[in-house]
Order: sequence, then C-alpha cells, then structure tokens
Amino acid sequence: MEYVAVLAAAAAAYVFGAIWYMALRNPWMVAAGITQEQVDGGMGKDPKPFIISAIMVILVAGMMRHMFAQAGIMGIEKSLLSGLGLGAFIALPWIVTNYAYGGRPRNLTLIDGGYATIGCTIIGLVLGLFTGDAAM
Repeated sequence: MEYVAVLAAAAAAYVFGAIWYMALRNPWMVAAGITQEQVDGGMGKDPKPFIISAIMVILVAGMMRHMFAQAGIMGIEKSLLSGLGLGAFIALPWIVTNYAYGGRPRNLTLIDGGYATIGCTIIGLVLGLFTGDAAM
C-alpha cells in the first residue's frame, strides 16, 4: 500500500509539473535563457530530463511518506499542511538561495519555487488520501 501511495503521489506531482510548466512555458524559457530554437533543435526531445525528474519526484514522495509515518502525520488535512510546509519552508528556501547566488531572474525563482511548493503540497494531499479516514 505504501508503494502505491508513493507512486500515486509522485505521479500527481509529476502531472502537475507538466501542466505548470506548459502553462508557464514562455515566461520560464525567457527567465531560464532558453530559446525556442534550442527546444526545437533537440533539447526538448531529449528524454533524460523527464526521466530524471520522474525519479526525483518519486524520491521526494518516498521521503515525505517516510517522514509522515515517523511523525504520525495521517489524514488529508495534516498531510496537505505538512506538504505545504515542506515545500514552502524546506524546498523553496534552497531554490531561492541557489538562484540568488547564481544571479538567476526573479521570475525563474517564482516559477520553479512555485512548482516545488505546490508539488510538495500535492504529494502531501495524495499521501493523506492513503492514510486518512477515506483510505480505511
């Protein structure tokens, strides 16, 4: 059951990421310094970033599931709030710090930080669905 919860949570965050970055494609490309020509020239056809992203979101969901189990965090409300907290107060500060030192544009920080924060929240929500009253 725990593997299913982790995979479902990771899949939900991955799908959200696809929607997020498709919706914010143009501002993200400008902020990241990527041109449409680079994407059309093969950068967008390389499966490696998509595979790496999928593996990383599974790792995040797996660690969040482990942390929630260790802390006794169960149910939708607590899991969602914990996911939001991890995204906003663990993942986001690291992104902001790295991008500040790298001189990256504010929009890139907002777009990527927003994905990390909302993605963790979604993982928390889905994990909560597997541990709350609805799962029993």
